[in-house]
Amino acid sequence: MQKIVEVLADREALIDRSLAVVLSKITAAIAERGICTVAAAGGSTPEPLYRALSTQDLPWDKIHVFWGDERYVPPEHPDSNQKMARLAWLDRVNIPASNIHPMPTGAADPAADAEAYQTELQQFFKVSEGEFPAIDIILLGIGDDAHTASLFPGTAALQVRDTLVTVGSKDGQPRITFTVPLINKARCVIFMVAGASKQPALAQIFAPAADSTTYPARLVQPEGELWWLLDAAAGVAVK
Repeated sequence: MQKIVEVLADREALIDRSLAVVLSKITAAIAERGICTVAAAGGSTPEPLYRALSTQDLPWDKIHVFWGDERYVPPEHPDSNQKMARLAWLDRVNIPASNIHPMPTGAADPAADAEAYQTELQQFFKVSEGEFPAIDIILLGIGDDAHTASLFPGTAALQVRDTLVTVGSKDGQPRITFTVPLINKARCVIFMVAGASKQPALAQIFAPAADSTTYPARLVQPEGELWWLLDAAAGVAVK
């Protein structure tokens, strides 16, 4: 694993740097393999990145967008990660509908929808049962509790190692989420973190030793590159 930690002056600089890194990874992936696969994150921090991406002249037919996690709500719901990414980004660019791969949430059964998404990933990446595909770019954030994707402290989803997708839980509400081994197979994981409220979590994530079931973002140790892009308010914790 190659780990890169950068502390940027402010949120605007964080977005500018995130855009530059993502664009470089997209370009490299398409040059090497003909396509680029991206797993989008939810939350407020990446939304301006998505808006910035929507202004770029990219070969959208060669870019496939997935999601690393999703709240178990309909796609038109205000809390939907898919809805946020579509409004800020995907609805604004000429990307084929078949290149957008949202997590399903309509079966009234989170486990069934998680399994359906796993099947879609296996078929798209042409991997067998038990194999984990290498996604080019996985975008992640962290919560004040050090969760990432929908891998929350002390939840069963943290322990899942035999599937690509599982059911997460926050305050009893189901989520669908990538599993730790799927995230860790990525060619590039990019954490975008902003705000002073993230300092306590970051201090534990970056500590030489801490409990990864209490601070789940510690579990993210990808085979490829690991980028931590932080604004100055958050970055105090890692200096």
